[in-house]
Amino acid sequence: MATRVLIGALRKTTSRLPTCRFLSVSPVSRFASTLVIAEHEGGSIKAPSLSAVEAAKSLDKDNSISMLLAGSGHSLQEAAANAVSCHPSVSKVLVADSDRFIHPLAEPWAKLIQLVQQRENFSHIVVASGSFGKNILPRAAALLDVSPVTDVIGISESTTFVRPIYAGNALCTVRYTGAHPCMLTIRSTSFQVQPYSTDSKAHKAPISQVDLSTFEEADTIGKSQYVKLTSQDSERPDLGNSRIVVTGGRGLKSAENFKMLEKLAEKLGAAVGATRAAVDAGFVPNDLQVGQTGKIVAPELYMAFGVSGAIQHLAGMRDSKVIVAVNRDADAPIFQVADYGLVGDLFEVIPELLEKLPEKK
Repeated sequence: MATRVLIGALRKTTSRLPTCRFLSVSPVSRFASTLVIAEHEGGSIKAPSLSAVEAAKSLDKDNSISMLLAGSGHSLQEAAANAVSCHPSVSKVLVADSDRFIHPLAEPWAKLIQLVQQRENFSHIVVASGSFGKNILPRAAALLDVSPVTDVIGISESTTFVRPIYAGNALCTVRYTGAHPCMLTIRSTSFQVQPYSTDSKAHKAPISQVDLSTFEEADTIGKSQYVKLTSQDSERPDLGNSRIVVTGGRGLKSAENFKMLEKLAEKLGAAVGATRAAVDAGFVPNDLQVGQTGKIVAPELYMAFGVSGAIQHLAGMRDSKVIVAVNRDADAPIFQVADYGLVGDLFEVIPELLEKLPEKK
């Protein structure tokens, strides 16, 4: 039974979401020029930052897009070398080389964005809506005295955006009427990077070093301090970008039982997620949390085991192409959004799947 549900789920994609629209007169905007604040690691531009570039494309057909990288050392230089050809829409790469930007602390990064904006006068500043962007953009917006538009999932015009409200249960179309720059955080799952031709890959944007001689950080010292970065070593795909996500809820009852889910994820080549309840119970670390207060995911297949379907969790995964839910409670809210629902004991269903699924090569 469980195996048939999984196979059937791979054949179906649907999407449902009510929409609430607040209509407004389309404004006339000046020529768009956008700064994308990019996050990099190990010399590579992270996928959400490429999605931010994709979102910037929608602001104006003649939009000039610059990408800002900051950090220090070989990793930054390698990231800059990759950034020049990472996306055909990037027209310039700005590089701020300083030890002050090695760690993504909000204070120095916000001052950097303010400095770059004062010199370049961009019409828009865009960053992916992850922990990096959510940490930095609000402080930068305060320094520039503008109000940011957050969690954008659609762009109609250069100042008209679609964003979810009520924990993702409705969509709201809003119009930005403030001063420049218009600052946005975008959900990377809503702006998938389109494949581009081999000729486009030959495109290389020029690199420009940011002059930091006037950079002032006296008022940022002591307000925050980098302590350490803790991460789990795993061969599984990244939760935010995986094609398949297997999520467990409080119904798994213990951290030990979560290992069953991890074995299933290994067989499927999937990422492991968890509900806030499972994280709060200490079953798994909070970097696996999916939901409004966790990570937003939109995989091709989302499998939820022992997940009740709290509204804050649904906000983080309801854009998944196919949703499969397994729960003992036939009235669980998760079944209202699931494409395939199986009322059953997950402690019987998961072992059955583990037995019948072939090993991942």
